Amino acid sequence: MRYADGGGLTAAGRAKREAVRFEAAEMFERGVRPPGVARRLRVSRKSAYAWHAAWRKGGRAALASKGAGGLPCRLGGDQAERLQAELEAGPAAHGWSEDQRWTLTRVAELIHLVFGYQYTPRGVSYLLHRLGWSPQIPVHRAVERDEQAVAAWRTEQWSRVRGPAQLLGAWIVFEDEAGQDLKPGEGRTWSRRGRTPLVRVTGKGSGRVLMAGMICVRQGRETRLIYRTQTYRGRTGEKKGFRAREFADLLISARRQLGGAPLIVVWDNASTHHAKPLRDFCERNSDWLTVVRLPPYAPDLNPVEGVWAHLKKSLVNLTPRTIDDLTPLVKKRLRGIQRRPEVLDGFIAETGLGLERARSITRMPTS
Repeated sequence: MRYADGGGLTAAGRAKREAVRFEAAEMFERGVRPPGVARRLRVSRKSAYAWHAAWRKGGRAALASKGAGGLPCRLGGDQAERLQAELEAGPAAHGWSEDQRWTLTRVAELIHLVFGYQYTPRGVSYLLHRLGWSPQIPVHRAVERDEQAVAAWRTEQWSRVRGPAQLLGAWIVFEDEAGQDLKPGEGRTWSRRGRTPLVRVTGKGSGRVLMAGMICVRQGRETRLIYRTQTYRGRTGEKKGFRAREFADLLISARRQLGGAPLIVVWDNASTHHAKPLRDFCERNSDWLTVVRLPPYAPDLNPVEGVWAHLKKSLVNLTPRTIDDLTPLVKKRLRGIQRRPEVLDGFIAETGLGLERARSITRMPTS
């Protein structure tokens, strides 16, 4: 059997597929028919019948891999490594500064520029897949972000957060805010081929559901999600976000729900977090409340961002016509996340902050 060199199969991949065909040959020798082989090996019937026909003509040897078909790859091992290094440098490093997309045409131009080889877009696609690359949606990151400051926070500041939390039996509380309006996100759904599905949404109306969420972590305890919502209807004089007094009430309520243990609150540099009334509240309650600020433009360090992403994904193609229809739907989705601590643990793991090591320590008594 022969497969195209550019079909995404490495030598190891061809060997693995060959082993499956040899297993099929053993079944054929025992009298198993192609449908039974397809079912047991979890392959298509078409493949099983093709293997059976080849086996009848040439036996087991007919199912051996004959290597890659077509011409061998023009790029040697060193050249392939250099190509990947050039791609990782980004399109801007090679003159494409208007956007940061690697298209097949651009990669073909890069290969011709660096190595002098002419590749078709299809050939580039085969090459990139064989090198372990795939088309992906990038993560956007602010150009104002200071990577050194973020790295220092991960190592130095985080150790100063986790250490006292372990010693005092405190909860580490990550806090963030978000909003959801009536404009739905777009998500895939099944429909007849060639017939684009239609979702009817409101073309008027205003308002947002405002959300403040806290992921609360403590060694030896189940991860918690505490949240508050407000409905903003777009009326004149109506507040458009949470204020200092409401943040203070949320912190007091969180402490009560968490058994009165000390709180180490980690949040961003939003203007509301710098408001004087809130700063005064934190200072007055410094015996049980410690505030740690995240570095600017570092949402990837806050696991509550995962809550918002999960929530918004669950609301794609939504059809509420008014903000009063949307509010109970948002609360229902948040309650669903609240009941799944393993999902919250997944959001924490995405930050890479190493909380799993803190949880492995023996639980200390509540202070």
